[in-house]
Amino acid sequence: MVLFLIGQTVSLFGSMVVQFVVMWWVTLETGSGSAVALYAVAAFLPQGLISLFGGVLADRMNRRVLVMTSDGVIAAATMTLAVLMSTGVDELWILLLAVAVRSAGAGFQTPAVQAMIPQLVPAEQLMRVNGVFQTIQSAMALLAPAAAGALFAAFGIVPVFFLDVITAVIGIGLLALVAVPTLERAPGQAAATYRQDLVEGAQYIRSQPTVRWLLVLYAAIFLLTVAPSFVTPLMLMRSFGSQEWKLAALEIVFSLGMLLGGILISTGLAERARMRLILVAVNGFGIATVGLGLSPTVWVFFGFMFALGLLVPPFSTSFMTLLQETVEPTMHGRVFGYVSIVMAMATPIGMAVFGPLADLVSIRAMLVGTGLTMIVVLSIATRTPSGRAAFVATSVVPQRPSDTGHAEAVKALTT
Repeated sequence: MVLFLIGQTVSLFGSMVVQFVVMWWVTLETGSGSAVALYAVAAFLPQGLISLFGGVLADRMNRRVLVMTSDGVIAAATMTLAVLMSTGVDELWILLLAVAVRSAGAGFQTPAVQAMIPQLVPAEQLMRVNGVFQTIQSAMALLAPAAAGALFAAFGIVPVFFLDVITAVIGIGLLALVAVPTLERAPGQAAATYRQDLVEGAQYIRSQPTVRWLLVLYAAIFLLTVAPSFVTPLMLMRSFGSQEWKLAALEIVFSLGMLLGGILISTGLAERARMRLILVAVNGFGIATVGLGLSPTVWVFFGFMFALGLLVPPFSTSFMTLLQETVEPTMHGRVFGYVSIVMAMATPIGMAVFGPLADLVSIRAMLVGTGLTMIVVLSIATRTPSGRAAFVATSVVPQRPSDTGHAEAVKALTT
């Protein structure tokens, strides 16, 4: 498991650095809001569309091979772009095409990574390892912008692409050393077509009240949390001044909150009930978002942003762990494919809704309304039959069925 985490960390760092640098390059070179919007679409829409099919593949083939192949395709697209731009070919459409290919690769990679974790981790350590993974992502969110700024200022955009290729190769090489067995499927499942697997995944979600409830709640909360993440810089500028240090501090306090939350969830909170952590986190999201809208000073504003970041790991880690524990191993890829769709599509949908809305109504009022809506949504969700069934089903952590080769894989990873 250590090799897996190191490889994913190195690969994630390179990808995040490229993400920031490309976004800044588009902004500086074009000065166009439309170009930035096109970048956002290219960066997120392909992943949302591909994730459903990527989830099916994650259940049909060896997940390690799928992750390595996806990483390889992403690295190849990045290398091609680096070569083209180093020769002076820097048209915007070529850059956006490469970004779209990278996003599509993430659509195959992300469900496979989430589905692979339960294969590598003993059931009793799943929450803790997910917490460690969340902590790593939070640390990268804090370090990557600083590294991206330094590299972009010193060397320009092309060397950053080569850095991403190097980190991808390192990630692929380390993952190649990890033993990940291919799940054995029942005879009937083995003969199923791709379309049948796709339909079966949707039917499985509909037939499982707990899984269905978790996915619907996750989608609702994820969409509602887009408002703070995208309009808080605008509110900061309008209400407290547009000094650069304040914008930087906003990102830093949020990332520090996420980092501390990840540490807590991987240590002291790892044994707490997953569902209770989700409820506390969502109510906390609502209260903190209302607090952002009512903040009288910039320091109070920063405090509520720190609280929002602190609550992200308890929510996301508990959610992922519950799905990994509840869903059948042969369905992990398809279910996490739907999760990836929500994660990828929330950004463009949120930008389309909350961006124009911020020019029509007070951002303070919008944040207060969004926070209250989160609390109301959670209150209604917990009172539905599916919500009550989810509480009953998750009151005791289920023992995940042992898939073929799991014990051997764990032994190989821990020796």
